[in-house]
Amino acid sequence: MKTPPYDVVVIGGGIIGLATAMELLGRFPAMRLVVLEKEPQLAAHQTGHNSGVIHSGLYYRPGSLKAKTCVAGARLMKQFCEAHRIPHAICGKVVVATQPSELPTLEMLYQRGLANGVPGLSLIGPERLKELEPHARGIRALHVASAGIVDYRAVAHAMAAVIQARGGDVRTSARVIRLARREGRWVVQMRGGDIQASYLVACGGLHADRIAGMAGGPRDVRIVPFRGEYYELTSARRELVRAMIYPVPDPAMPFLGVHFTRDLDGGVHAGPNAVLALKREGYRKTDVSLTDLLGFASFPGFWKMARRHWSAGLGELWRSTSKRAFVRALQRLVPAIRAEDLVPAESGVRAQAVDAGGALLDDFNVVQVQDAIHVRNVPSPAATASICIGQTIAEMAASSVGR
Repeated sequence: MKTPPYDVVVIGGGIIGLATAMELLGRFPAMRLVVLEKEPQLAAHQTGHNSGVIHSGLYYRPGSLKAKTCVAGARLMKQFCEAHRIPHAICGKVVVATQPSELPTLEMLYQRGLANGVPGLSLIGPERLKELEPHARGIRALHVASAGIVDYRAVAHAMAAVIQARGGDVRTSARVIRLARREGRWVVQMRGGDIQASYLVACGGLHADRIAGMAGGPRDVRIVPFRGEYYELTSARRELVRAMIYPVPDPAMPFLGVHFTRDLDGGVHAGPNAVLALKREGYRKTDVSLTDLLGFASFPGFWKMARRHWSAGLGELWRSTSKRAFVRALQRLVPAIRAEDLVPAESGVRAQAVDAGGALLDDFNVVQVQDAIHVRNVPSPAATASICIGQTIAEMAASSVGR
């Protein structure tokens, strides 16, 4: 039996695709909508492999899409968790300056946080830092009381339940092979059969640029995968970290540096680094895809990025190959950490968009073309901001799908 056309097809069953579908159905209750996820389960990649932090909105340039969506998104995420009884905790975090050269950046983060409306923000000295995190060491710190933790897999599954309750379809094991336009509709080809839809929202994550290319969308950015490798503290040493401890980040890079985060089960993760992955879904060091390698190696922007950031890249690679180097980075924050306190933990892969000039896109990147929206760069804090991002995309699409 042939499936009737949908109003909207959302490609990607991560938290951004699910939040967008949920918001569209909330706005347009009669809409026929389907979410397509290529994996057998939802939230299989970036959503299910992150640190689980509810970010506060501290780091992002005022006026940027990250700044606009993160603070509001954190509030909406907490409300969603409460409404759906999803375990979460508002434990706070500290961003610690360990040397005088970091103080200007710490002050800049404080001012950004104030400009972005981050609640519960205060600059503190070593004495207050010791009260909050007895084993952390620093000359000054930023206390962010509103930061929290949650299991984003659980959030994603709750969003899927809302979508289905609102009449939407959620399909897993639905890999998109080809996209085409026919008689004013999108034809989405999959191994299990084709579907048609009037409007396309592509939230392809690690394959966002490929989906955009399939749909004839812009090709001016390329996804370059960066693996984030973590360690976990042994159960006997978890008391070294009460909540979350972050370094002052390098303002030239879109990564936050190795840090400590707690999870809801009491475990403490240390990391991640940010090393170039040799496969888009390369969670292990041995994962290699020649297709993926050729894809970004043939993009001139990749080599411009490599020339610009080769020194930082070598440092990340060294921390990937040397546990001792990884431990030294952690000891800047918590001097009592020892190599034997750490065991390897699950890695994640960040889908980082790079433009033709070699710049690492720092802000979220969402573009609208003919009857389609392409979500091309949504790294951290996208999970935190997901509901607000979904609202933004739904608003962008409203004039087309609501007619």
